[in-house]
Amino acid sequence: MAKNDSKGKKTSKNKPSSKKYKMYKIDGDKITREKSCPRCGPGVFLSKSQKREYCGRCHYTEFLSEKKEE
Repeated sequence: MAKNDSKGKKTSKNKPSSKKYKMYKIDGDKITREKSCPRCGPGVFLSKSQKREYCGRCHYTEFLSEKKEE
């Protein structure tokens, strides 16, 4: 007897689309990139959180300054 009684094709799972396209912005005919890591170079983007930008490859961190309006 086989362990798995179900036979036939497996159901396909929808994969999420690539997140790399979120790092580029298109303004008319101009394409701009988000901020890249100064240590790793272009192609390695910094992730954004509430008060900092972080590189997951080399662990470079930039803290964003808080702008106070007075």
